[in-house]
Amino acid sequence: MADQPDKSATAQPATVEASSLRDQVATIKRALVGSPVRKWLVWTSVGIMAVIVATSIGQVLLNRWNQPFYDALARRDMAAFLHQLMIFAVIAGTLLLLNIAQTWLNQMIRLKLREALTLDLIDQWMRPARAFRLANAGAIGVNPDQRMQQDAAHLSDLSTDLGVGLLQSFILLVSFVGVLWQLSSGFVFHINGWSLAIPGYMVWAAFLYAGIASWLSWLVGRPLIRLNSDRYTREAELRSSMVRVNENVDAIALYHGEAHAKRRLEIDLGTVLGAMRNIYKAQINLSWVTDTYGWITVVAPILVASPVYFSGDISFGGLMMAVGAFNQVHSSLRWFINNIGGIADWRATLMRVADFRIALDETDVLHDKEKRIEFGDNANGSLTFEKLQVASPEGCTKLSDSHVEIHPGERVMITGDPGAGKTLFFRAIAGLWPWGSGRIGLPAGETPIFVPRVPYFPAGTLREVLHPNGSAPAGDADFGAVLAEVGLERLSSSLDRSARWERELNDDEQRSLAFARLALRQPKWVIIDEAMDAFDGPSLRRVLSMLEKRLPETAILNIGRGLHNGHFFPRALNIVKDTGAAPLKPARVRTGAIDPPPKAAVRRKK
Repeated sequence: MADQPDKSATAQPATVEASSLRDQVATIKRALVGSPVRKWLVWTSVGIMAVIVATSIGQVLLNRWNQPFYDALARRDMAAFLHQLMIFAVIAGTLLLLNIAQTWLNQMIRLKLREALTLDLIDQWMRPARAFRLANAGAIGVNPDQRMQQDAAHLSDLSTDLGVGLLQSFILLVSFVGVLWQLSSGFVFHINGWSLAIPGYMVWAAFLYAGIASWLSWLVGRPLIRLNSDRYTREAELRSSMVRVNENVDAIALYHGEAHAKRRLEIDLGTVLGAMRNIYKAQINLSWVTDTYGWITVVAPILVASPVYFSGDISFGGLMMAVGAFNQVHSSLRWFINNIGGIADWRATLMRVADFRIALDETDVLHDKEKRIEFGDNANGSLTFEKLQVASPEGCTKLSDSHVEIHPGERVMITGDPGAGKTLFFRAIAGLWPWGSGRIGLPAGETPIFVPRVPYFPAGTLREVLHPNGSAPAGDADFGAVLAEVGLERLSSSLDRSARWERELNDDEQRSLAFARLALRQPKWVIIDEAMDAFDGPSLRRVLSMLEKRLPETAILNIGRGLHNGHFFPRALNIVKDTGAAPLKPARVRTGAIDPPPKAAVRRKK
């Protein structure tokens, strides 16, 4: 029968405050500045800026080419027409090369930006004990895989496309505002005998036209930020449910739980589809603005310049040159309108990635009013607990004795009633749960090995699983002997085979393999969390015999139900729950912090 959950297993997320856009941008900036690929990012950014500037110069030359080309057409001058075609070929060929170079640099920036972001997130996530604490920090710690893989990649793509597009639009705007101002400086409007000259008339018209459209687009498209963020959260929940079903297909089949699993997946899919429908509605509303604006833009520059053309103040070629310059300025100004959906998507993705990065930065921070357990080293090599109390939302877990000293080579059984907080006590010794009071004195110069209830096996060969630190024993005989002592001699021929060992071995075999690995590492101190409780009689006797033979001078603390060999564990200690002590309370923190952590951190696995 499965263990019942501790009272402290009920989730109690901390109160959070959303981070600002400034915080999020600053967080991503810190990640990029400290990245090993920052030089690549700098040089590719400089390169693409140079290419964009060169392209803008080519666009200006192409715009100037419009007037003689169209004037040659108007005059039906074949020689001038052919000459202008030759000039066009040179300009267009150069722009083609520049466009290909820009595409390559764009892809390199995407690649390096994703590398920098993902490496930084992985580095922060894999700091000692951070992944554990973040996983119990509430919603910000849910589905970190999606934030590091999918969201970081999406943010890299969006940032590159939007950033390069904005830079290109700005440079084109600077390049063509002067051209358009000069072209429209001679525009004179004749109204009932009056002449009216407006300096830079077409420049002001372009700014006014694009400004009105940008304001309307932002007004209609702003809800997409919240809707996109909600969609990514729902997608993550659906993927998490599918992974959970895939990892438990045997239990689902035995329990005949297919119908329930199907309902759960259908519910999660329904929330995703609902979020997508909301996005589509907002996009349709936005399309009314952007598409209407796009169609008007087809004739807008001609309408703006037509009064001057019909009055005879400019030629047909001059008109086309002015229209081309207006379109370039207007195209630069409408960057925001064209990308309002992408900006909303970028903002939502930035919020997910940056808030996750903020959480990683702040995961070790605890509010000053919450106490931490003090850790220190004992010069005499012993392990001590001085008035230790481990705080949880339901009270405090402690030993019945206020002062405990365990000497090297001792074997101690630590027991407690169900719900007393045995796993919480184990995590406190390991430093995963630092909240509480008192002192834990660790043996100086020694690193205890902690054995959880569910063993972890890294991906790789069985040899790497048994001795992941690289300092392997002299030969395969040592591996084979230890495997035989725990009843896994059949694996002796599979030392160099890569596999998902947690899937190939049953629960009992996985625990036996974990103790075989322990024997090969030869630690001086071992602390076990209920890993022996699930062994059957023969398996337990084999493991104890192996430990007696292989680790005769190792201090072993076994936290569990106390059903083990009394001869192997001659000393006993007891864990009790102090419900009268002040419980751990949630504090107000920024998004991403876990200060203090929720009750879910002491959840038992079924």
